[in-house]
Amino acid sequence: MSSFTTPIAEEIWNMKYRLQDPHAGTIQDATVEDTWRRIARALAQAEGDNIRAEIEEQFYDALTDFKFLPAGRITAGAGTDRAVTLFNCYVMSTIPDSLDGIFDALKEAALTMQQGGGIGYDFSTIRPKGAPVKGVAADASGPLTFMDVWDSMCKTIMSAGARRGAMMATLRCDHPDIEDFITAKRDPLRLRNFNVSVLVTDAFMDAVDADLPWRLHFENQNGETIVEKIVSARALWDQIMQSTYDYAEPGVIFIDRINNDNNLQYCETIAATNPCGEQPLPPYGACLLGSINLARFVAAPFTEGARIKSTELAKTVRAAIRMMDNVVDVSRFPLPAQAEEAKNKRRLGLGVTGLADMLAMLRLTYGTEDAVRVTSDTMKHITLIAYETSVALAKEKGAFPLFSADDFLASGFTQKLPAALRAYIATHGIRNSHLTSIAPTGTISLYAGNVSSGVEPIFALAYDRKVLQKDGTRTTQRVEDYAVRAYRDVLGPDDDPVLPDYFVTAQSLAPAAHVVMQAAVQPWVDSSISKTINCPAEISFADFKQVYADAYAAGCKGCTTYRPNDVTGSVLSIAPETPPAAALATASDEHALADRPDVVTGETYKVKIGNDPAFYITINDLIKDGARRPFEVFINTKNPEHIAWSTALTRMLSAIFRRPHDASFVVEELKNVFDPNGGGFWKGQYRTSVVAAIGQVIEDHMRTIGYGAFKDADSSPAGAAKNRACERGDCLIKRESGCSVCQTCGWSTCG
Repeated sequence: MSSFTTPIAEEIWNMKYRLQDPHAGTIQDATVEDTWRRIARALAQAEGDNIRAEIEEQFYDALTDFKFLPAGRITAGAGTDRAVTLFNCYVMSTIPDSLDGIFDALKEAALTMQQGGGIGYDFSTIRPKGAPVKGVAADASGPLTFMDVWDSMCKTIMSAGARRGAMMATLRCDHPDIEDFITAKRDPLRLRNFNVSVLVTDAFMDAVDADLPWRLHFENQNGETIVEKIVSARALWDQIMQSTYDYAEPGVIFIDRINNDNNLQYCETIAATNPCGEQPLPPYGACLLGSINLARFVAAPFTEGARIKSTELAKTVRAAIRMMDNVVDVSRFPLPAQAEEAKNKRRLGLGVTGLADMLAMLRLTYGTEDAVRVTSDTMKHITLIAYETSVALAKEKGAFPLFSADDFLASGFTQKLPAALRAYIATHGIRNSHLTSIAPTGTISLYAGNVSSGVEPIFALAYDRKVLQKDGTRTTQRVEDYAVRAYRDVLGPDDDPVLPDYFVTAQSLAPAAHVVMQAAVQPWVDSSISKTINCPAEISFADFKQVYADAYAAGCKGCTTYRPNDVTGSVLSIAPETPPAAALATASDEHALADRPDVVTGETYKVKIGNDPAFYITINDLIKDGARRPFEVFINTKNPEHIAWSTALTRMLSAIFRRPHDASFVVEELKNVFDPNGGGFWKGQYRTSVVAAIGQVIEDHMRTIGYGAFKDADSSPAGAAKNRACERGDCLIKRESGCSVCQTCGWSTCG
């Protein structure tokens, strides 16, 4: 695999992007070059017969050496017979304020996630809790309860391939349930499949600044205000900030700025984004993503003559735009409305990755004045080339169907374009309504040799990774950042030289350095940016709030921060294969787990679903110093068909409970189990399986005894929310762009 420079890159390709059928033992992509050829050939099918072969070679050249990185959906799905979408993200329809409309929207979400699309929803259109519901003599339950329904759906609908479902929920800052929305994820088991963000208006920010009252209200479909209350704008802002300070959510989206800057403000209104926030989209809006790997465009790196290869960069951008435009024509879509929306506007999201590595190779320190200037100039160069390419495509193939020259050129973004380019658009139209977006690139960055992700700083210069071998043993593999490895290869001796001071990491930078870099890119991004501003755990609340004030003042369209804390854990966490012996001894002493006492205390619960005989679940606890923790489980039933799995589950759960760590995580895992033969109702709620009901029994028991994540869950959740390991367990988690991403296997909470 000569094109791979690191073992982890090859492993990511093999796990996620290589076309193969492990069950049948067939391999279509023998090498990564085969993968590039498959993508290039598939996307060139949208071209005319006379130029198809030529365009395929242009596409292949852009893909080689990992210069252009189509997003994972394209890399894994293009040129295959898989029933998946090549689009990464969608915003779904406006949710009607009616029960049938809400569940129609839920069905559309399930169909979209089934094909691998992440989704965003604005729940502001659902009437608040306590509002009257005419005709049924009842009060509304509010948008939060319906978000719970979406969350349950996401648990059972796994996205195509190995990607989990990912969702974004937004709520306006003037919705009457905004305070409940702000604090919803303090419960460690609630809305785990959602990122949540508040839609903040300019009027609200003005009210915060002036310390004015703020009106929360909801209007029904007849325009009547049915709920209204007055709060302090500054107090509400402080609630948002406090929750984000403590729990890393909600995010903040400056929604007026997004709509004013929108190239299509004349024919759409945006109220939601995709799961990671880089794509503000209208109802049924779809966007595909791809990234230029800037680390591959530096000549003479780490020398005084280091420079960006602008001509080669421009060539790759042109090929990338044409390639992504063709995706619109060859992709499947989960819903007809999504296909219509995509083809009417042909929205693209070309971004960058490897920015921090590029800066280091140019001997520039991330966040400094020179780095800001180079970053802004580079993004401007990419954007102008992208727009010029899209106009050329319009001359060749036609403008997007909803193009209107006067309206398009009136947007806040297009007014920043050079006069000559604006005239070019006015004369010939433009193929794509939007062209640039900065997405999180965790997995594809690993695939490209562990380049720095998106516009983030280098996260870690190096880390040790345990690799499972075919014989069952494990070896330790040193994984270095791409630029660090390049520096050692070019200039460093073999004895691990000290790196220059321009190699900085996310944890060593002040929050202000993050903000200025995001602000440097934003003027030349017509959509938005997914970026995490890392804040030290010890940052004061006042300084933390200032980060958001600075982001708003600098023209950013949103702000996402991450501060290590007791609830969400550290930014960088390593889950060792086996805890150190000393730590085990301490934990064992603390919880007295070495031996089973002769007498234990417990409860027995009955679960009966459908016509099957009942299950009886006995949970016995250990008690020490007045505290109880589950120690063992027994699951019994008279139905012989269930003896094998119930015995296996009994032994597995008991083994987990006897280990010296918080076992709260088993609740969510059990409640996610779906029985294809159907579940049933138990205790007034539909359960997706008997196992899911057993998970509920264990949760109720843990809540009763005040154990782990369920101890004081309303005020200080812990356990299950801390450093959740990835699916392989051998993980190194980092937080970036609103997602937890595993450096080991590419798993991500955002899909």
